[in-house]
Amino acid sequence: MHGRASAPAAGTVINALATGRGAAFAIDRETTATVELDDEENVTGDITGEPEADTRLIERCVELTVAKYGDGEGAQVKTESEVPMAAGLKSSSAAANATVLATLDALGVPIDDGEGLTSDGSTAAVSREDAARLGVRAAREVGITVTGAFDDASASMLGGVTVTDNTSDELLARETVDWAVAIWTPDERAFSADADIARCERVAPIVEVATDLALAGEYERAMTVNGLAFCAALDFPTEPAIAALAHVGGVSLSGTGPSYVAVGERSGVTKVQEAWDEYEGHTWLTTTRIDGARTT
Repeated sequence: MHGRASAPAAGTVINALATGRGAAFAIDRETTATVELDDEENVTGDITGEPEADTRLIERCVELTVAKYGDGEGAQVKTESEVPMAAGLKSSSAAANATVLATLDALGVPIDDGEGLTSDGSTAAVSREDAARLGVRAAREVGITVTGAFDDASASMLGGVTVTDNTSDELLARETVDWAVAIWTPDERAFSADADIARCERVAPIVEVATDLALAGEYERAMTVNGLAFCAALDFPTEPAIAALAHVGGVSLSGTGPSYVAVGERSGVTKVQEAWDEYEGHTWLTTTRIDGARTT
């Protein structure tokens, strides 16, 4: 009755707030969830290092997973994360994915290993996409997302870069990418549920162009167009993006901010980090992830 799983964070290629279609890519920072099932009916959650944090998302992920695949079990769920909260790096999607997989692990429900079979060769009960959709449903029900964030959830669950229609939770494209990644996270936080949706919708024609680029596999150009559009829509400075473009071809405001992400070759990305080190906040280097979420 014990389960444990981890899921990576992600960066933005296309923000789905403008059109309902989005794209994201997994990065090598993780959130880990541990689930202990019991005979009680209640589900309680705890987020390590964040005693005042809202635990409704991880609790609802357990409730929905148990309702679909369990037998009325209660649980204690605990998450710990390398991903800063409310920074635009998909910490909620990573937490949801990790929690759903940990709950399935605790229930003994097999998980699709990507080829229609589980790791032991048996028929899978739950596909990874469907597991991600459970977390998306939980996020919608507790009100922490506007779009449902299937783009973020799918990138975190599957790895690589994904393009999705968040209005139907449909996976439109997935591809493996191998980028070095620079991230600058200012000290402030920005909650996606607080974003000005009307302003985001005004840049929809520009974001449609970016989405077409992403569907054509031109992810770096897509994220740059998206990033400049959403900096304008959400009133974030464009200077960090302009500084990055001296060294890489792909940079964006990630999610609804405040983090910026830049991708490319290691040498260029390192120069981006050096430029961003001049700003207040935290800069760091990482890489993309191709393997997505997993039980541990």
